[in-house]
Amino acid sequence: MASTGYRTIRGAVTASIEERRSVFTCRLERVDTEDAARAVVEKARTTHWDARHHCSAWVLGPDGTLTRSNDDGEPSGTAGTPMLEALTHSGFSDVAAVVTRWFGGTLLGTGGLVRAYGDAVRAALAQAVPLERELRRLATLEVGHADAGRLEHDLRAHDVVVRDVTYSAHVILHLAAPVGDEGEVTSLVARLTGGTAELVPGETEWVDLA
Repeated sequence: MASTGYRTIRGAVTASIEERRSVFTCRLERVDTEDAARAVVEKARTTHWDARHHCSAWVLGPDGTLTRSNDDGEPSGTAGTPMLEALTHSGFSDVAAVVTRWFGGTLLGTGGLVRAYGDAVRAALAQAVPLERELRRLATLEVGHADAGRLEHDLRAHDVVVRDVTYSAHVILHLAAPVGDEGEVTSLVARLTGGTAELVPGETEWVDLA
């Protein structure tokens, strides 16, 4: 069964750790495509041009099934893999991590690198603010100006997301209802409007929940 909800992060975070004078700085950003994830890596390369490595990992999609990792010159499996493991264990998706390393002069060995790269991502994850996303059914509802404010308030109170409000001769509420609850929302609208307004359903779309 396809997922109807998942977690991502609300905004970008940065965290640094130090291991034997080597500094590992992780930049964690919300992304929705691989191109956007690659852009996070390229931005790190440009910003931190003096660093030796910019290792990366990302998890994409509602089910977190699209994953990538890159060691960027570090010994195979010592950077991208522990970074990806930290991301997948967090439960977040649509998130990219790039860890920039400045070499401190002391070799860390494979175990030290695995620990440091994973710890850098976990340090950033600890600062991230979760954001829930749900698959919602979009719909519109046309009502009179006198009823719009009350209806908007009541719909929000029943977990219906009001994405936008358009004012013209009438007021159009642009709604997003939980998938599977369309019948309940239709009944709710009928009750709240005394049967005077009709919900017009549209496509499904992933929506950020406040």
